[in-house]
Amino acid sequence: MRVVAAMSGGVDSSVAAARALEAGHDVVGVHLALSQSPEAVRAGSRGCCSLEDSADARRVCDSLGIPFYVWDFSDRFKADVIDNFVESYEIGETPNPCLRCNEKIKFEALLDRSIALGFDAVVTGHYARLHDGVMRRGIDDNKDQSYVLGVLDDEQLSHCMFPVGDTVKPDIRAEAKDLGMGVASKPDSHDICFIPDGNTQAFLGKQIGLRPGMVKSVDGETLAEHDGVYGFTIGQRKGLGVAGPAADGQPRYVTDIDASTGTVTVGGREDLRVGHITADRLKRLDPSKHGTIFDCDVQVRAHGGVVPATATLSGESVALDLHEPLRGVARGQAAVVYLPDTDGDILLGSGTICATVPWTADKQAQSA
Repeated sequence: MRVVAAMSGGVDSSVAAARALEAGHDVVGVHLALSQSPEAVRAGSRGCCSLEDSADARRVCDSLGIPFYVWDFSDRFKADVIDNFVESYEIGETPNPCLRCNEKIKFEALLDRSIALGFDAVVTGHYARLHDGVMRRGIDDNKDQSYVLGVLDDEQLSHCMFPVGDTVKPDIRAEAKDLGMGVASKPDSHDICFIPDGNTQAFLGKQIGLRPGMVKSVDGETLAEHDGVYGFTIGQRKGLGVAGPAADGQPRYVTDIDASTGTVTVGGREDLRVGHITADRLKRLDPSKHGTIFDCDVQVRAHGGVVPATATLSGESVALDLHEPLRGVARGQAAVVYLPDTDGDILLGSGTICATVPWTADKQAQSA
């Protein structure tokens, strides 16, 4: 097959390209230019969009003897990822920009262009396993990235390859070293690539501006003022602008954000517990495949936040009745649904969280 290897300049995508080549595919390396000002992205920021990353990707392709190209998707990235990120925070949501980048850039813009140019598939360094249309978690529990791929549909998955998902990260680094790749010990990317200094609140403040509101307790008591709801996320403990802990001496956490009134509500740790999730914008969740009601596992964060649940599909949304409480669940996050399996959980699909209901006393009694 003729395949495009998405080259971020990191070790995972580099080994993925090498494995695709070794498997006999005709491989072309492509680095995605996502920043409209790549010179402003700090080298070593542990992102994937700097000029340093592009140079690393080129060197790897040269060492593999495969063509290398840079495709500019910076306009799409700004519109579909950065602007979406800002708009989501503006309305009190907590978006995942890496997940949105996978959905809109790597497996929409990149894949669409690749198919249009006559390629058969896109190869990436994600830690996930895909066989005959069935996606499972990656072998390495510490690196599994199936969560951020939960937004892909069946057609997109039919043109995807994830060659490193059956290997643990230390072995990938060892393989890169054996291949003489200079990226073998390069740190993993962690930062939001378009906020290289890591100061998300400052970035959002510059984009959105001052929108003052109130911080209130779950009992309705006004505790403080704030400059904008974008400075808060569900489950946040620090930087609340509130003097001291609650009256009982326990820490306070953000439990709710109402952008329409500018109100940020804070409460105790127990007030964070969620027992029911509603999600829309469904991907791959189809009653013809799973039935209308089925048991599953639900994951609400890229790492952690997994509990058993009963899913009920209804039109364009899914209701997830959790069997155990989850904390820190926010609107805008993805709820990714898995079928537990001894050979690696099977990813069934996902939805975007649009509403939650607190964990109640009767649910607590049922789970006891």
